[in-house]
Amino acid sequence: VTERATAITQFLVERGAKAVVVACNTATAIAVESLRARFAIPIVAIEPAVKPAASRSRSRVVGVLATTGTVSSPNMAKLLANCGGVAAPLQPWPGLADQVEKGELASLETRALVERYVRPLTEKGADILVLGCTHYPFLRPLIQEVAGPGVDIIDPATAVARELRRRLEAGGLIRERTEQG
Repeated sequence: VTERATAITQFLVERGAKAVVVACNTATAIAVESLRARFAIPIVAIEPAVKPAASRSRSRVVGVLATTGTVSSPNMAKLLANCGGVAAPLQPWPGLADQVEKGELASLETRALVERYVRPLTEKGADILVLGCTHYPFLRPLIQEVAGPGVDIIDPATAVARELRRRLEAGGLIRERTEQG
Protein backbone atom coordinates (compact mmCIF):
# COMPACT_ATOMS: atom_id res chain seq x y z
CA VAL A 1 0.00 0.00 0.00
CA THR A 2 2.82 2.41 0.88
CA GLU A 3 4.66 1.67 -2.36
CA ARG A 4 1.53 2.24 -4.44
CA ALA A 5 0.56 5.42 -2.58
CA THR A 6 4.09 6.76 -3.02
CA ALA A 7 4.09 6.01 -6.76
CA ILE A 8 0.70 7.68 -7.24
CA THR A 9 1.72 10.74 -5.23
CA GLN A 10 5.00 10.99 -7.15
CA PHE A 11 3.04 10.84 -10.43
CA LEU A 12 0.76 13.67 -9.28
CA VAL A 13 3.62 15.83 -7.95
CA GLU A 14 5.51 15.46 -11.24
CA ARG A 15 2.45 16.84 -13.01
CA GLY A 16 2.20 19.90 -10.78
CA ALA A 17 -0.18 18.87 -8.02
CA LYS A 18 -0.02 21.44 -5.25
CA ALA A 19 -1.71 19.14 -2.71
CA VAL A 20 -2.81 15.51 -2.50
CA VAL A 21 -5.82 14.03 -0.75
CA VAL A 22 -5.31 10.43 0.32
CA ALA A 23 -8.90 9.42 -0.32
CA CYS A 24 -8.64 5.93 1.10
CA ASN A 25 -8.87 5.07 4.79
CA THR A 26 -6.59 2.05 4.44
CA ALA A 27 -3.93 4.06 2.57
CA THR A 28 -4.21 6.77 5.22
CA ALA A 29 -3.72 4.27 8.02
CA ILE A 30 -0.75 2.61 6.37
CA ALA A 31 0.99 5.21 4.21
CA VAL A 32 0.14 8.81 5.05
CA GLU A 33 3.01 9.41 7.46
CA SER A 34 5.49 8.12 4.88
CA LEU A 35 3.96 10.38 2.22
CA ARG A 36 4.12 13.42 4.47
CA ALA A 37 7.77 12.71 5.25
CA ARG A 38 8.68 12.33 1.59
CA PHE A 39 6.70 15.10 -0.15
CA ALA A 40 6.76 18.84 0.56
CA ILE A 41 3.19 19.53 -0.62
CA PRO A 42 0.19 19.36 1.72
CA ILE A 43 -1.02 15.77 2.15
CA VAL A 44 -4.59 15.68 3.46
CA ALA A 45 -5.84 12.33 4.69
CA ILE A 46 -9.26 10.86 5.18
CA GLU A 47 -10.00 8.74 8.22
CA PRO A 48 -13.16 7.42 9.84
CA ALA A 49 -14.95 10.27 11.61
CA VAL A 50 -15.06 8.48 14.96
CA LYS A 51 -14.49 11.56 17.13
CA PRO A 52 -17.37 13.62 15.67
CA ALA A 53 -19.59 10.55 15.80
CA ALA A 54 -18.72 9.99 19.45
CA SER A 55 -19.60 13.58 20.32
CA ARG A 56 -23.02 13.25 18.62
CA SER A 57 -23.99 9.76 19.77
CA ARG A 58 -26.86 9.60 22.25
CA SER A 59 -26.46 5.87 22.90
CA ARG A 60 -22.63 6.09 23.19
CA VAL A 61 -22.42 3.28 20.61
CA VAL A 62 -20.93 4.16 17.22
CA GLY A 63 -20.75 1.76 14.29
CA VAL A 64 -17.68 2.06 12.08
CA LEU A 65 -18.20 0.68 8.58
CA ALA A 66 -14.76 -0.04 7.16
CA THR A 67 -12.62 -2.42 5.18
CA THR A 68 -10.42 -5.08 6.75
CA GLY A 69 -7.31 -2.93 6.22
CA THR A 70 -8.81 0.04 8.01
CA VAL A 71 -10.30 -1.95 10.90
CA SER A 72 -7.05 -3.78 11.60
CA SER A 73 -4.78 -0.72 11.37
CA PRO A 74 -3.02 0.80 14.38
CA ASN A 75 -4.50 4.13 13.30
CA MET A 76 -8.00 2.80 13.98
CA ALA A 77 -6.99 1.77 17.48
CA LYS A 78 -5.65 5.30 18.09
CA LEU A 79 -8.87 6.87 16.82
CA LEU A 80 -10.97 4.71 19.12
CA ALA A 81 -8.74 5.38 22.12
CA ASN A 82 -9.39 9.11 21.69
CA CYS A 83 -13.17 9.01 21.40
CA GLY A 84 -14.12 9.36 25.06
CA GLY A 85 -15.19 5.88 26.05
CA VAL A 86 -17.74 5.39 23.29
CA ALA A 87 -18.29 1.76 22.35
CA ALA A 88 -17.36 1.23 18.71
CA PRO A 89 -17.85 -2.40 17.73
CA LEU A 90 -15.49 -3.06 14.83
CA GLN A 91 -16.04 -5.49 12.06
CA PRO A 92 -14.60 -5.46 8.57
CA TRP A 93 -16.95 -5.27 5.61
CA PRO A 94 -15.29 -7.55 3.05
CA GLY A 95 -16.80 -7.51 -0.41
CA LEU A 96 -18.79 -4.31 -0.12
CA ALA A 97 -16.25 -2.05 -1.87
CA ASP A 98 -16.12 -4.65 -4.64
CA GLN A 99 -19.89 -4.33 -5.10
CA VAL A 100 -19.52 -0.57 -5.49
CA GLU A 101 -16.72 -0.99 -8.02
CA LYS A 102 -18.94 -3.34 -10.01
CA GLY A 103 -21.70 -0.72 -9.95
CA GLU A 104 -24.01 -3.02 -8.00
CA LEU A 105 -25.37 -0.42 -5.61
CA ALA A 106 -28.81 -1.95 -5.13
CA SER A 107 -28.42 -5.59 -6.10
CA LEU A 108 -29.75 -8.38 -3.91
CA GLU A 109 -26.18 -9.42 -3.11
CA THR A 110 -25.27 -5.88 -2.03
CA ARG A 111 -28.41 -5.61 0.10
CA ALA A 112 -27.61 -8.93 1.77
CA LEU A 113 -24.08 -7.72 2.60
CA VAL A 114 -25.35 -4.41 4.00
CA GLU A 115 -27.94 -6.20 6.13
CA ARG A 116 -25.34 -8.68 7.38
CA TYR A 117 -23.01 -5.86 8.43
CA VAL A 118 -25.42 -3.14 9.62
CA ARG A 119 -27.91 -5.17 11.65
CA PRO A 120 -25.41 -6.35 14.31
CA LEU A 121 -24.33 -2.74 14.84
CA THR A 122 -27.85 -1.41 15.28
CA GLU A 123 -28.74 -4.37 17.49
CA LYS A 124 -25.83 -3.35 19.76
CA GLY A 125 -27.40 0.11 20.01
CA ALA A 126 -25.41 2.08 17.43
CA ASP A 127 -27.24 5.33 16.71
CA ILE A 128 -24.52 6.66 14.40
CA LEU A 129 -22.73 4.86 11.59
CA VAL A 130 -19.43 6.19 10.28
CA LEU A 131 -18.62 5.56 6.63
CA GLY A 132 -15.02 4.42 6.92
CA CYS A 133 -14.44 3.66 3.23
CA THR A 134 -14.69 6.16 0.39
CA HIS A 135 -16.74 3.62 -1.59
CA TYR A 136 -19.53 3.48 0.98
CA PRO A 137 -21.19 6.87 0.32
CA PHE A 138 -22.48 5.32 -2.91
CA LEU A 139 -24.38 2.89 -0.69
CA ARG A 140 -25.62 5.50 1.76
CA PRO A 141 -29.32 5.23 0.73
CA LEU A 142 -29.23 1.45 1.15
CA ILE A 143 -27.29 1.66 4.44
CA GLN A 144 -29.79 4.25 5.74
CA GLU A 145 -32.73 2.10 4.71
CA VAL A 146 -31.33 -0.95 6.51
CA ALA A 147 -30.21 1.02 9.59
CA GLY A 148 -33.51 2.85 9.95
CA PRO A 149 -34.50 6.49 10.42
CA GLY A 150 -33.18 6.74 13.98
CA VAL A 151 -29.58 6.12 12.90
CA ASP A 152 -27.41 8.97 11.63
CA ILE A 153 -24.70 8.38 9.04
CA ILE A 154 -21.47 10.38 8.95
CA ASP A 155 -19.41 10.71 5.78
CA PRO A 156 -16.05 12.43 6.45
CA ALA A 157 -15.68 13.72 2.86
CA THR A 158 -16.99 17.23 3.63
CA ALA A 159 -14.54 17.64 6.51
CA VAL A 160 -11.69 16.50 4.24
CA ALA A 161 -12.69 19.06 1.60
CA ARG A 162 -12.76 21.82 4.26
CA GLU A 163 -9.31 20.77 5.49
CA LEU A 164 -7.92 20.77 1.95
CA ARG A 165 -9.24 24.28 1.38
CA ARG A 166 -7.82 25.45 4.72
CA ARG A 167 -4.39 24.01 3.88
CA LEU A 168 -4.40 25.54 0.39
CA GLU A 169 -5.42 28.94 1.77
CA ALA A 170 -2.76 28.76 4.50
CA GLY A 171 -0.11 28.02 1.87
CA GLY A 172 -1.35 30.72 -0.53
CA LEU A 173 -2.17 28.03 -3.07
CA ILE A 174 -5.80 28.86 -3.91
CA ARG A 175 -6.37 29.77 -7.57
CA GLU A 176 -9.01 32.35 -8.33
CA ARG A 177 -9.23 31.46 -12.03
CA THR A 178 -12.25 29.46 -13.08
CA GLU A 179 -11.08 27.50 -16.10
CA GLN A 180 -10.42 23.82 -15.78
CA GLY A 181 -7.01 22.85 -14.40
